[in-house]
Amino acid sequence: MNVVFGQLVGAFGAFYNPWSGETKAMFEHTINQNVLYMVYLFIGRLALDYVAILGFRMISLRISAAMRLAYMQALFAQPISVLDAIPPGQTSAIITITANILQIGISDRLSMLFQSTSLVITALVIAFKYSWLLTLVTSSGLLFITVFYGATIPFLVKKAKEVEHADRMTSAIASEVFSSIRMVAACGAESKMAKRYASWVDESKRRGLLMSPWVAMQQAPVFFAIHATFALSFWYAIHLYMEFKITSVTTMIIVLMSIMTITMSIGSIATPISAAARSASSASIFFTIIDHPLPKFGNLRPPEATSSEDIVLENVNFCYPIRPDVKVLDGVSLRFPAGKLTAIVGPSGSGKSTIVGLIERWYELDGDLAENILTLFFRTGTITTGGTQLHKIDLKWWRSQIGLVQQEPFLFNDTIFKNVEYGLIGTEWEHEIEEKKRELVEYACKEAFADEFIVRLPDGYDTQCGDAGIKLSGGQRQRLAIARSIVKQPKILILDEATSAIDVRGEKIVQAALDKVSKNRTTIMIAHRLSTIMKADNIVVLKKGKVVQQGTHFELLADQKGEYWGLANAQHLSLGEEEKRDMDWINFDSDSDEKRKTLVLENFSIEPEVEKMYEEPEYEKRGFFGSFGLLLWEQKPHWPWYILMLLASFGAGGDYWGWYLQQQTNWWCLMFTVLAAGVGVSYFVLGWSSNTISYHITSAYRKEYFQNVLHKPVAYYDEEDNSIGSLTGRMANDPTQLQQLLGINMAFVFISIFNVVGCIAMSFYFGWKLTLVTVCSSMPIILAAGFFRIRYETQFEKMNFEVFAESAKFATESIGAIRTVTALTLEDEICGRYETLLQTHIKEAFHKARFSTLVFAMSDSIALLCMAFVLWYGGRLLASYEYWPFNYLVIYLAVVQGSISAGQWLSFGPTLPDIAQASAAANRIRGMRPRGHKEEEKIPIDLDESEDEEKSHRGVKLELRNIFFKYPTRDVPVLQGLNMTIEKGQFAAIVGPSGSGKTSIISLLEKFYRCQTGRILYNGTDINDLSLKDYRNSISLVAQEASIFEGSIRDNILLGVDEHTTPDEVLRQACRDAEIHDFISSLPEGYDTEVGTKGVALSGGQKQRLAIARALIRNPRVLLLDEATSNLDSETEKSVQAVFEKTGRGRTMVVVAHRLATVQNADVIFVIGDGRVVEKGSHQALLRSRGLYYQMCQSQALDR
Repeated sequence: MNVVFGQLVGAFGAFYNPWSGETKAMFEHTINQNVLYMVYLFIGRLALDYVAILGFRMISLRISAAMRLAYMQALFAQPISVLDAIPPGQTSAIITITANILQIGISDRLSMLFQSTSLVITALVIAFKYSWLLTLVTSSGLLFITVFYGATIPFLVKKAKEVEHADRMTSAIASEVFSSIRMVAACGAESKMAKRYASWVDESKRRGLLMSPWVAMQQAPVFFAIHATFALSFWYAIHLYMEFKITSVTTMIIVLMSIMTITMSIGSIATPISAAARSASSASIFFTIIDHPLPKFGNLRPPEATSSEDIVLENVNFCYPIRPDVKVLDGVSLRFPAGKLTAIVGPSGSGKSTIVGLIERWYELDGDLAENILTLFFRTGTITTGGTQLHKIDLKWWRSQIGLVQQEPFLFNDTIFKNVEYGLIGTEWEHEIEEKKRELVEYACKEAFADEFIVRLPDGYDTQCGDAGIKLSGGQRQRLAIARSIVKQPKILILDEATSAIDVRGEKIVQAALDKVSKNRTTIMIAHRLSTIMKADNIVVLKKGKVVQQGTHFELLADQKGEYWGLANAQHLSLGEEEKRDMDWINFDSDSDEKRKTLVLENFSIEPEVEKMYEEPEYEKRGFFGSFGLLLWEQKPHWPWYILMLLASFGAGGDYWGWYLQQQTNWWCLMFTVLAAGVGVSYFVLGWSSNTISYHITSAYRKEYFQNVLHKPVAYYDEEDNSIGSLTGRMANDPTQLQQLLGINMAFVFISIFNVVGCIAMSFYFGWKLTLVTVCSSMPIILAAGFFRIRYETQFEKMNFEVFAESAKFATESIGAIRTVTALTLEDEICGRYETLLQTHIKEAFHKARFSTLVFAMSDSIALLCMAFVLWYGGRLLASYEYWPFNYLVIYLAVVQGSISAGQWLSFGPTLPDIAQASAAANRIRGMRPRGHKEEEKIPIDLDESEDEEKSHRGVKLELRNIFFKYPTRDVPVLQGLNMTIEKGQFAAIVGPSGSGKTSIISLLEKFYRCQTGRILYNGTDINDLSLKDYRNSISLVAQEASIFEGSIRDNILLGVDEHTTPDEVLRQACRDAEIHDFISSLPEGYDTEVGTKGVALSGGQKQRLAIARALIRNPRVLLLDEATSNLDSETEKSVQAVFEKTGRGRTMVVVAHRLATVQNADVIFVIGDGRVVEKGSHQALLRSRGLYYQMCQSQALDR
């Protein structure tokens, strides 16, 4: 283009030189020929742009997808000990944020880098060809720019990595909080979690602000050098021309235009180089896991290896990597006979689940500790089967021989059928036809007593389970986990508290099924309910990591001084005076089925107006300019920074006005140097202010966004689009998009506007006619190209975001269930599905990108066509002597450059982060802001203590009147006309089959959901009229699955109270009451011991006791216990139950339980069936009535 333009300028000079002999016809022919060259250049650039952009986009998508997949595969190949050390949510952040940075750096940025680099090289070659001397002298400025960029970019990349690390930590916190949102809400810990999140956001801002001086120091010298090089080039060119070292104006113009192209392109190279460096940094984060050394696993399979022999532990000592100084197993020697049932019992933390982890080979005795010799010393012993050590056997084959049901079962966000079908992976039925698989799945579900609730669901086996199975009750999840473990008919069956969350009736039938499937199988059962292990061939009693007793149920009971006798005695359940005579009074299986048949399931419909009561008001979605204006208005505290940025942009945008100055002599060259200094100062201020304000903005919106999402109703998190992975990704990406919209990109907008206005104003001064035609033709086309570029890029980026969000959600869920995935040998299946998701995205992206890239390339090339038109029309004006060449050149350069600048203004989004994404992000952030009823309008609850005896009675009367309820995401009714009154200070128990609505009652009492009809009264006041904060402060919840957060033991217990005003003695007393103080005190760091990701350093029982201490320390008026002691051993359970009964005096206590021994002292027991109360009364009264409760008691009575 520069050569063509130089030849045109030469033609101008020849035509206006009376001695050249150039006629008008010859001049017009030259103009037409060169304009045609410009058209050819347009066609060539359009085609090459299209191929380059589309190619790099596809390459970026494929590389990003390959990195995500390789990272996932590497994660699944790592030992569990490596994954335990990774903060929760960090893997999700890497798969979303880090992968996106990598993708952006490769796609548009890398394309821009190659394009700008080739432009610089081509222009340099052309310049050297026409005048090596002028090019050599002016290249000094280019050398300065290159060296300065090379010196500053590494520092900026280093600072950017520090910011990204802080951002990943915020994502880790967000993921952890969203995964336990019910407990956060129940403890009223939203503000505390928001502060924890804000601390890392502020740290990210602090690190980002440290980049401001570096950005400023990079921008100022570089842009000064660019403009100073203009002055030097022009001055030296005139000098050479006057000395006849340059023989023609054409040569001078070609060289000058080439030098200007090079200097302007150097700035364009800096951005993609910086992005490429960040991409390389992002890739290094992936490779920390991908290149992490893997432990060497054995490869023995049948016939060398067998799963049909005894499993033997010999003198095993073990400690967890996260707590290498605490021995979990101490010299354990055990034999699990083949084809026999061996049960393991003992207090929480005695090492029961650790044995499961070793047999499942989640941990190795010598393979996952790297160079930690000290820890290796505490990991000794051997585990063998058939004389072969486990670590020599092929890992996946070994795990495929085991059917495992964990204490906390995990279900994938898939259908019930698919969740159970996963149990067939690695078996002979893996590749069977669909009908055969369905037959096997349905049979397994019937065996696990799951079929009865599945067939009652509208979609049956195709019902979606939701995030981590949230749409099903705890008992239903556990029954599906049992079905999944037995569907493959494993050689080894491991049941880690397999029936802890199943109701009494279900437990008896499932236990019969487990007894049946465990025949002729090596079965290891861990249990707290001793009634489930009475038939075990051998019972092993563990205490403090040592085997203290072994024998059958009756042999161990004979030793009344033994540990087992104490455990059994703690589970005594009274059946009244005639219990022995009445044991065979009724056939439980048949009669209970008949009883349940009388509880008819009634469908009910909710009036539309009732449902609308609970919908939040719609907010008005705004377009880009609406969002931009509103958000800019919200930044009033930062307006001084914006004014500074505006003034700096004014100075930076004035650089094109210097075209006029370049047409003059030495004086004006000196003035242009002064202008260069002014531009340099402007870019210094611009770089500092724009970077500063961008981090202030993203910090403010990130904290606001997280806090607003935290205060959303629990039902919000049940929606398909609001999974943990999706929310975590939005928390990270949306504020970053606003950062790009209101930060440095706004400066580019200002610069572009000032360029356009200045150039057009100057052009009108030098010639209104050509200016008017040029502005009315070129600028609308370039603006239209920019507009359509944004439109189609918006659609492409929206699809890109949605599909990658789907794959990120899937990846996050899979990584969170790593133990379930590995136990089921699902690694290849999960990675295969993940790869399919990614490949589907790439195909969709390719189809979308074909057209959007054409628009992109057109908008990038259309300026050449506009230049051709301006050259042609301007040539006609010159031929008719209406304009002088000087006026023409000023107008041409000013207007065309101004038009290009205007086009860049509209299209800066896809080149930098997309403004369409920023607009969508702005709408999502605004959509999270609270709307509807104001909390201050609610009735407060007086929580102050009183000396008055009557007022100090802190209990609350709770009334549930005619409650009808179904979950917002399900059409199945849960509660149907439930009526229940719990008097002030009563100990009330709720029992009944799994799925009958027990946990739903707790959820309604916690105000997690609203009932469709009916009322819940708190001391006579509707709970919907009470202040939510005060209401939840008066209630404590201990959930079925304890939610433990990363941090210290102290942090977890103090979650629901103010840590600054809670004395240590109160903390310790709560832990004593929860029977956990002695354990905590035995740890080297005591209450400051870090619990690890999701409390991985603790056993299930220890986590539950921490949750109990967390509830007791809040000193609530109402204590809600949803299977609070299900994970505790018998003795601890009895002690904790005594504490509940003691501390419950004076407060209302509502207990959901399957173990009826824990509620036999309750003041009133409500028996729930199909969403309503079918029986109520005290333990003795219900026994005398000999109804459903009596049958449940019979099934749990231990024959002592």
